[in-house]
Amino acid sequence: MKITNRSLHRDFAYFYVGLIIAFSFSGIILNHREDWYPMNYTYETKEVALTIPDTPEEITKEYVINSTKDLNLKYDGHRVRGGKLRVYFKGNAILDTDLKTGIGNIEFKRKVPIIGHSMYLHKSTNSFWVWYSDIFGVAMLLIAITGILIPAGKKGFSKRGWKLAIAGMIFPLLFLFLFS
Repeated sequence: MKITNRSLHRDFAYFYVGLIIAFSFSGIILNHREDWYPMNYTYETKEVALTIPDTPEEITKEYVINSTKDLNLKYDGHRVRGGKLRVYFKGNAILDTDLKTGIGNIEFKRKVPIIGHSMYLHKSTNSFWVWYSDIFGVAMLLIAITGILIPAGKKGFSKRGWKLAIAGMIFPLLFLFLFS
């Protein structure tokens, strides 16, 4: 088999096509995570009533653990903010309670299968994945460079392709300067 720019470009693209699709898909979802976030969707909600102490200073870890022991969930943390008590439990359950009434809701959350898990592609800090992502970035550069070097006729890189490449580099820069 003869190695050419065209065959090198094609083979790199074929090798990384699955990762390109997965990264693109999870990136689009991350861009719209305020509308729909598949890492945590509520599948069950229950109303809960707590006896709230007189002052927020009395809402300690011990108080929260004792007040929520009937829920049979493992305490993971809590916070008091804006007149509400939020309690986090292991296993993706969150309790929000109004401090005036003591009435609240506990939400049980889970990931959307496959889609929710693919979000880790963009969010993972695992050292293996960071290295693999760096290799992927270099591969994207190789795909771009080998694509540029593929000889073409009157519509090739040296004729009009370089203009499109510069426009493609300017577009995200405009977004950075105008919208951030």
